[in-house]
Amino acid sequence: MTNLDTLFSQETRDGLNKESPTPLYFQLYSLLKGLILNGTLPLGERMPTEEQLTDTFSVSRITAKRAMDELAAEDLVERRRGKGTHVTYQYKQGPVKAPLIGMLQEIESMARNTSTTVLECNMMQPPQDIREELDLTQGDTALFLVRVRERDGTKFAYYRSWTAGVKMPRRKTVFEKTPRLTYFRENGLDVTHVTQTLSAVAATPEQASVLEVPQGAPLLSLIRRSYNKEGNREHLRDYLEVVYHPDHFQYKMDLKID
Repeated sequence: MTNLDTLFSQETRDGLNKESPTPLYFQLYSLLKGLILNGTLPLGERMPTEEQLTDTFSVSRITAKRAMDELAAEDLVERRRGKGTHVTYQYKQGPVKAPLIGMLQEIESMARNTSTTVLECNMMQPPQDIREELDLTQGDTALFLVRVRERDGTKFAYYRSWTAGVKMPRRKTVFEKTPRLTYFRENGLDVTHVTQTLSAVAATPEQASVLEVPQGAPLLSLIRRSYNKEGNREHLRDYLEVVYHPDHFQYKMDLKID
């Protein structure tokens, strides 16, 4: 069985959000599922026991059992009395066929090959339009994150995002080293569906100041809505607004017709 200290970082161990509307069992299930699907827990690997999961994540035995039952229901693991639970999913490294997975990997690749500075990171009440998008009620909070990304000293992207279902990280600098999607997965938020809207906008005073362009300069705007699925329902969990400097950024799509 994989060493738990190696498998779960301290950030991950503290990552389950008891204040989130997403049930704890689903957060734990999503985390374990991600480790199976990406090959971290390979075919035949013995899974942590329910007792170990209970101790590691400070959850109830019922929560740990429900998470493992969900994995078994999807034929990702097999549970045998007296022999433990083992991974039955065969990870195959190769070309990614799912468009969503491919796009998300591209996002993570950009995150790793550029540098990011976090300007703001707080749990806040979203404005009404964002609150309605995230299906939050008056007084609910979400993770508000403002970042700027640069390459070779040139700032080319300005990000503002609201995320429901995750808690405030212990250090805001985690988002300068770790892609948000990775942080989401480690905290039980598994993105299953993304929509994007591209448009051209004129730089606001705030955007112009950050990206060091004249106010009113043309920028490429992208709004990304990320959803996760619970049962038969999809829920919007992340609302991201990005503006890109068009001289230093291109958005390329390669579409194939089957």
